[in-house]
Amino acid sequence: MSLGEVEEKFEGLIADAMMRDHVPGLSLAVVKDGKVVYARGFGARRFKDNAPATPDTLYGVGSCTKSFTALAIMQLVEQGKLNLKDPVKKHLPEFKVGKEENPITIHNLLTHSSGIPDLGGADVEIVRHLGVDEKWVPFSSFEDLMLHVNGAKDEVAAEPGRRFFYLNEGYELLGMIIERLSQMRYEYYVRDMILKPLKMNRSTFLREEFEKDQDVMTPYFTEKKDGTLVATPTVHPISRLSYADGGLMSSVMELTNYLIANMNHGVFEGTKLLDSALLQEMHKPHVQTNWPSLFGRTWYGYGWYAKDEFFGHTIVGHSGSTAVSSANMSFVPDLNIGVIYACNVGGNGSMALIPPVILAFLMGKDPLKEIPVFEIEKKMAMLVGEYAGYKGIIKVSVVRKGGVLFMEDKEKLSGQSLPLIPESDRLETLKFYVPMEGIRTPVEFVVDDSGKVDLYMERYRFHKVK
Repeated sequence: MSLGEVEEKFEGLIADAMMRDHVPGLSLAVVKDGKVVYARGFGARRFKDNAPATPDTLYGVGSCTKSFTALAIMQLVEQGKLNLKDPVKKHLPEFKVGKEENPITIHNLLTHSSGIPDLGGADVEIVRHLGVDEKWVPFSSFEDLMLHVNGAKDEVAAEPGRRFFYLNEGYELLGMIIERLSQMRYEYYVRDMILKPLKMNRSTFLREEFEKDQDVMTPYFTEKKDGTLVATPTVHPISRLSYADGGLMSSVMELTNYLIANMNHGVFEGTKLLDSALLQEMHKPHVQTNWPSLFGRTWYGYGWYAKDEFFGHTIVGHSGSTAVSSANMSFVPDLNIGVIYACNVGGNGSMALIPPVILAFLMGKDPLKEIPVFEIEKKMAMLVGEYAGYKGIIKVSVVRKGGVLFMEDKEKLSGQSLPLIPESDRLETLKFYVPMEGIRTPVEFVVDDSGKVDLYMERYRFHKVK
C-alpha cells in the first residue's frame, strides 16, 4: 500500500477520533527507514485565534520523558558511574524504603518493579498547577519528595522485581541520581547530552523557554459546565520536581530525531548517544505489566514498553499525559517504522489507537478489520439507543460512558444506571450481565437479519426504537 493510500485512510480516522475525544489540536509524524515520510497538524493549537497545530508545535509529552531519563541513566552506566544492580541507597543515602538484605535497585526503579505502588505525587502536582482539588500534601522540593516516599515504607506491596507498579516517584528519584552523578542539573544534562546531539534545539523543560516560543500549544482542561462540555485554557503543569518523570516539552518533528536514533542502534547523523547493546537493554522486555493490551502481553523495559504480538512483530513505545497535554511515541524495530503524535488535552482515549493503526497500515494490514477494537466500537455503537417494552409501557436507555455501556432506567419509581459487563472481552457474543443487589443478572442483545435490535433481561423484552 502506497503512503498516499495510507494517508487517505488514516487522516479521516484521526479527524473522527478528535471529534469523539474533544481534542482541539493534534500533531503527527511518521518515520520510515530513518526518514520522516509524513508530518502534519490537525485542528487548533490555540482556540483563541484558531491558530493551527503544526508538526513543529511544542506540547508537553508527559511520561514519554521517562525514556530520556532512562537513556541518561544508561549513559552514566556506559561512563562507569553506576551499575544497574546498585541499590538506590548507594546514590541516595536519604532513601529509606526497602530491606537491607534485598534492596531496591536502579533496575527496579527503571522497570517500575520496586514493589512500591503509586504514591500520587504526579496527581498532587497536576491538580496544584491547575488549581483544582488541592491535596494539601507537601510536595514542592526534593526534600518533600524524599519525605513523601520515605513515609510510604508500609505501602510496599511486593519484594523488588516481583510485581509491576507504575511509579512516577521512582523516575523522580532517578532524576536526582542523574544530578548527583553528573554534577549537573537534570534538565541541563538531558539538554547537553541528549537533546543537542539530536538537534532537538527547541525541546525544553523550562517554562520560560516554552512560553517565549512562537509555535506552542495552549493546554486545555475539558469539563462539563451546566451540561455543556467546555475546553478551558490553562497552564501546563511544569515543575522541576517532575522533570524526570514527565516534564519534557517537544514537537513531533524533533521527536522523530529521537525515534530515528532509537531505531538506528543509538546513532543519529553520525553521533552516537549510547552503545547499541545498552540501548537494546532499554527496549528489551524486563517486567510484565498489568496493563490491558490488544496486542498480546505488555512488558516494561527501561523507559519504554514493549507489546509482543503486533502482527508477528513487537511494538516499542511509551505514552504520556499531563492532564492537559498528551503524546505517544511508538516504533516497530525490525521494520524500521515509527509514529509520534501529541495533542493539547490530557488522557488518551481513541487517540491511543493512532500509532497501531498507522503502523498496521504501513505493514499492509487493514486495521479496521484486523484490530479488534474497531469491531468492538461498531458493535457498541449499534447497541446504544432508546429501548421500549410492549406498548412503550417500560423504557430503558443504553448509553456509553467512556469505554463502558450502561443500561439506564429513567422511570420515576425505579430509576437507576447499571454497567453492562460483557461476557467476552471482544464482544464475540452480545451477552452481558449487570450487577443487581450483588447478583450477576444476564442481559442479552439479539440482532435479526434486518438489523433490528432487541434487549432481553429477566422477564423483559425491549425493542430498540431510537
